[in-house]
Parts: sequence; structure tokens; C-alpha cells
Amino acid sequence: MKSPARQHPPNATPPGGTADTAISPHYKWLALSNTTIAVLLATIDASIMLIAMPEIFRGIRLNPLDPGNSFYLLWMILGFLIVSSVLVVSLGRLGDLYGRVRMYNLGFAVFTAASLALALDPLTGRVGADWLIVWRIVQGVGAAFLVANSAAILTDAFPPNQRGLALGINNIAGISGSFIGLVLGGLLAAIDWRLVFLVSVPFGLFGTLWSYWKLRELGERQRARVDWAGNITFALGLVLLMMGITYGIEPAGGQAMGWTSGPVLTLLVAGAAALLAFAFVELRVPEPMFRFSLFRIKTFTFGTLSTFLSAIGRGGLMFMLVIWLQGIWLPLHGYSFAQTPLWAGIFMLPLTLGFLLSGPLAGHLSDRWGARYFATGGMIGSALSFLLLMLLPIDFNYTTFAGILFLNGLGMGAFAAPNRAAIMNSLPARDRGAGGGMNSTFQNSAQVLSIGIFFTLMIIGLSATLSTTLVQGLTRYGIPPAVAAQVGAQPPISILFAAFLGYNPIRTLVGPGVLAHVSASDRAALTGHSFFSNLIAQPFHAGLVEAFVFATVVCLIAAAASWSRGAQ
Repeated sequence: MKSPARQHPPNATPPGGTADTAISPHYKWLALSNTTIAVLLATIDASIMLIAMPEIFRGIRLNPLDPGNSFYLLWMILGFLIVSSVLVVSLGRLGDLYGRVRMYNLGFAVFTAASLALALDPLTGRVGADWLIVWRIVQGVGAAFLVANSAAILTDAFPPNQRGLALGINNIAGISGSFIGLVLGGLLAAIDWRLVFLVSVPFGLFGTLWSYWKLRELGERQRARVDWAGNITFALGLVLLMMGITYGIEPAGGQAMGWTSGPVLTLLVAGAAALLAFAFVELRVPEPMFRFSLFRIKTFTFGTLSTFLSAIGRGGLMFMLVIWLQGIWLPLHGYSFAQTPLWAGIFMLPLTLGFLLSGPLAGHLSDRWGARYFATGGMIGSALSFLLLMLLPIDFNYTTFAGILFLNGLGMGAFAAPNRAAIMNSLPARDRGAGGGMNSTFQNSAQVLSIGIFFTLMIIGLSATLSTTLVQGLTRYGIPPAVAAQVGAQPPISILFAAFLGYNPIRTLVGPGVLAHVSASDRAALTGHSFFSNLIAQPFHAGLVEAFVFATVVCLIAAAASWSRGAQ
């Protein structure tokens, strides 16, 4: 009887292989090195544009604060996440069918080619932005190939008693990449905005050649038909829902947000209907891409649920912290608005440090003691950190702030690595690609949902007092009441985007012509470091409290779900 490929011992020749494809005892570490680079690149590029966005918009000569340009801002950021969320299950399933390494290698090549195309954008204005959006989506396709198959490749390569460490290193590299991207984007954009994309090309080219040369198929493969009906209905439903969430936070019909507008409701209803059709299809086709039967595995079910909830709690945090630092705290402490994007990334480094310290350690310890206590304790620690952030004054002491960020990083790291290892260990060998892809889809889609929730709660908090605060503050410094009223009527999302991008919007919103007619002292105050920050501080804090209360509750529910997985 022929043994499955995954059961071949080190140094054995895989089925169909030759002597020069024999697997060495060190192969597992080679697989870990390559997949960790891949996941790190993919997640760095998911966030690298956040800090670099002002320089990118200046480079393509497009003002992101002009009416209608918020579309480009949102889709440059979210297009990558949306396409990754949509495709990761399908590509994980294709890895199970046709080879995980084959799909992974293709993803590395696609990701690298798209990164080069982004760096070579030859256009300016809105067509230049369209170029970036299209190639960001292609880049997201490549990232989905990598993320969908990397965990399955590692699970095939490592024995069960070392998977926690391996998957922990890989997963923490991915999560910390989101925060490394913030700092790296700021540093590179300060030199040239094209470097933000070009930096991935040499690493991607090296990783592509290395993976084609060295990685081997070890997992079980079975031939089956591609579930086209499931793929199409799933992709359609998820895209429509995420588009609805994206447009829901934009103003529409004279309202601060578009959640009740006809187009958004249509997108949400149509997306939900497509996903219901997807579930109907998957329960009836013989070889489904989304294996609902895996939810009979208790560890997989509660691990995936806690993954989804933790990603909702974490996904919007980065945006809130960036806005808090760039729009308020850094200007109040003497940083110019042009400097704030880079320094916001630097001041968030304690969060990354917490991830990097706790993730691999918790993953290693969970190999011996199980995931339950580490993952549950990590979520409780994260909930505590959100509660402490909520209690901070808007103009905080940085040492205290850094300590809370470090605690949040420790908690998220302690959760992520053991939880991922427990999920992958619970899966049958033939379903590791599909199951890992399902888990990644819940994580990625939760991040987009989280951004929508956090921004919605923030806008609700801002809407109560922001308009009045803007009008009163501007008229106090000599701005005509009619102009101040126009500024006060701006949707809160425009003010949030200005703070997020490191812009002082007073000059743009009021206009140079109006500013020229106020006194020199008032003009200096209006366009200085602290006026805009002081003006929005109190309304912003009200929104922050709403968002952090939500994150605290979600993390506590995630802790309960994590505990419910039972003893390993």
C-alpha cells in the first residue's frame, strides 16, 4: 500500500520524485524561512501605503481632500484587503487539489510583478490613481496565493510537536508586518514614493526563485473538479458586502454616512443573498471549496470564531491610533503635519515589539501545554489594553501610551500563534489548504469589517459636537461666519481623512483667499501646529471611547470563544 507523501521520513524521495528532490532534515527550516518572508512581504504591503499616502498623492499630483477623491483613498487601502479576503479560500482549495507549493510559487511571481508595475506608474491625476488601484488588486491576488498556502506548507513540513513554534513565527511575522509597513512606508516615502512599492521587488524576486528551486510538494493531493459555482457566488457575495461596507462610511444623500442610502443597502442585500446562494451550493456539490464539514471539529470552529473576533478588535485599531497620533498628539507636541506620518509609525513600534516577543514564545510553549490558556489569556490582555487606552486623556504621557501598546502587542501575539497552530493541527491533512484558507478569509474579511465599524463609531462620536466646535473655533479667529458654517458642514469623514493623511485641513477648507483677509496673528494660529488638533480633540475623544468600548467587548467575547475550544 502506497504511503501518503506527507508520511515520508526526512531524506526520503517523495512519490514521483528523483534523488535530487530528496527532502533533507533541514527542509522544514527552509520552508519556514521562505514562507515567513512571503507572509511578511504580503502584510507589509497591506499597510505600507497608510503612512506613505500623502507622498503618493503628491507624486501622482492628486489632492486626496478634493471632493470625490476619497474613492481613490479608500480603494488604494482596501482594494488589497478585499481581494485577499475574497480569494484566499479558493486558492487554498486549489492548493489542496493541484499542489500547495505550485500555487504558492505562482503567488510569489504575481506579487513581485505587481509590485514592479506599481513602482513604474507612468500616469498622473485620477488615471494615475486608477493604475495604482488596479495593480494593488493584482498584488492582493499574489498575496492571497501566498497567505492561503503558507500555513499548509508549514503544517506539512513540521511534525505536530513543532508546529506551534513554526506557525507562531510565521503568523507573528504576518501580523507584525502590518506595523512594520507603517514605519517603512514613512521612511521610504520621505525619499521617493515609488520606493514604497519598489522595495518589495528584489525580495520578491529572490523569494520567487528560491521557492521554485527549493520547495517541494509534501502534502496529500486529490483530484477533483473545481467548484466554479461556489467560487463565483462566494467571490460575488464577499465583494458586494465589502463594497457596501466601504461606501457605507462615506457621506451620501446629505448624511454623514451612507449606510441608509439606496446603493449601499442594495450592495449589502445583494451580497448577503449571494452568500446564502453560496451556502446552498456548498451543501450540495460533491467537492465544495468551502468545507462546512470542518466546522464539526470543535477546535477548528472555536479557533476560527476567535480569529474572526480578534481581527475585528484589532483591524480598526491601527487606523484609530494613526489618526490619534497624526491628527492630535504629534501636532500638539510640536511636530509639523508634514512630519507626523513618519513619526506616527515610529511611536507605534512598542506594539510591534510586543507581537515579536510574545508570538514565537507562546507558539513554542503551546506545543507542550496546548493553545487554550495562551490564546484565551492573550485576548483578555488585549481587552485590558483597549480599556486602558479608553481611559487615557487625549494628550497622554507617551511612556504610559507605549506601555499600553506593548501590552496590546503581547496579548495579540500570545493569542495569534497558539490559536493558528491549534487550528491547523485540528485539520485532516487533505483539507489543510482549504481549512487554512477559510481561517484566513475570516481574518482578512474581519479586518475590512472592523475598519467599517471603527470608522462608523468614530463618526457617530464626532458628529455630535464636531460641526459646532469647528464653527465656534474658526469664528473666534476672524473667519467669516458664512465660511465657518461651510467648513462646519463638511462630513466628519473628511476631517478624519485629513488627520489620517497628516494634512492640516484648515488651509484647504478655509482657502488662501479668506486667510489672506484675517490678521497675521490669527492666520498664524489657524495654520499652526495646534489649532486644528485642539479643535478636534474633544469630539475625537468621544469617538475613540465608542470605538475602544466596542473593541474591549469583542476581545472578551473572543476570549470566551477561545476557552470554549476545550483542552487540546
